[in-house]
Amino acid sequence: MFTNPEQFASATKTLFELQMMTFNALTSKAVQGVQQVVALNMATAKDKVEESMAVGKEISQAKDPKAALAAVASVAKPDMAAAVEYGSQIKVIMDDIHNEFTQAADAHITEAKSTLTALIYDVTQNVKPGSENAVEIIKKAIDNAFQGYEQVTQATRQAVQTVEAQIAQATAQVMPGAGKDK
Repeated sequence: MFTNPEQFASATKTLFELQMMTFNALTSKAVQGVQQVVALNMATAKDKVEESMAVGKEISQAKDPKAALAAVASVAKPDMAAAVEYGSQIKVIMDDIHNEFTQAADAHITEAKSTLTALIYDVTQNVKPGSENAVEIIKKAIDNAFQGYEQVTQATRQAVQTVEAQIAQATAQVMPGAGKDK
């Protein structure tokens, strides 16, 4: 069993630190993804305004209705290509968030399991006869700590999924049909 209470406190502190590192890594990536989407939306909006101004100028300078219609028609095809490109850029951002999130969570869970395995090993070493109940209590406390760690990780995963869904919804509102190739 632990030779002193500091070992148990140190192991508990390590698990808590792992939880916080995972939470920080995952929320940081989610925020970064939101920043990328905002930047993409701003660039897209800027391009659309500039394009609209150019088309408006062409229409206003058209000599006849046929030339004005030609100017409007020249914009329709590039708009579809822009929507497809926008959708693919959103998909890349979302896939990147998802992949990095999964990698970070899995790495931290693996590290936490390793720490817990070492902790359980320490607990079960040199158990004195009659201390079995104490060992079971400590094992249960360790198991509860790891379950808490998994709950934090799962909650963070759900938060990232919510952010992804909100980004997809905002994208659909800004450019209908842009994110439908997911």
